[in-house]
Amino acid sequence: MKTWFGRFITSSIGQKLVMSLTGLFLITFLIVHLAGNVQLMWSDGGQAFNEYAYFMTHNPLIKFTSYGLYFFILLHAFQGIALWMKNKKARGSEGYAVKVNRTAGASKASYRMGALGIIILVFILLHMYQFWLQMKLGNTEMVAYGGEPVKDLYTLVAAVYENPVFVGIYVVSMLVIAFHLWHGFESAFQTLGLNHRKYTPLIKTVGRIYSVAVPLGFAVIPVYMYLFA
Repeated sequence: MKTWFGRFITSSIGQKLVMSLTGLFLITFLIVHLAGNVQLMWSDGGQAFNEYAYFMTHNPLIKFTSYGLYFFILLHAFQGIALWMKNKKARGSEGYAVKVNRTAGASKASYRMGALGIIILVFILLHMYQFWLQMKLGNTEMVAYGGEPVKDLYTLVAAVYENPVFVGIYVVSMLVIAFHLWHGFESAFQTLGLNHRKYTPLIKTVGRIYSVAVPLGFAVIPVYMYLFA
């Protein structure tokens, strides 16, 4: 027999709540991740990025948080796919009425969130394989900057971005993430009931700026490294 929490978390409202909370957590993480990755473009041979990566992988608090991050990514992805399939099935059974609602100003992105989410999940798995897994299991060279040797992850990243195919994949993936965020940012606040005629326009504006600026920042990095690194 399911507990009240089990029934709630598997209900439509519970699933949407989980999506909103994990989504906001991941939105915050993206800013931190971008701030670290921007250091790939410094003209210092990769020192700033390598030292940043060493700190991020050796700080106990950050390491603990990273495991929560992996869990939240998977939870957000699979919960989103489950909701998408559930809504798709419901729309299919409703037939013509749904088509009418679609034309009544409903956001096209809201009907494509599941498909976009699947693409993003595939990208994340590729991203984790190329960098995180290679860092953990690969034969990464060590480099010293006057102190304790650190893994030369800069060279690993630069090698991936020498391939125009991967650069293209990353840029297109950032475009998909931008569309996903465009709908998801505002939707997360709505689901949590944080709507107010005074603050909602501000949230919407911040969401639009974030949805363009952050993916654009990530997309610029591989292009810059391909052209100049």
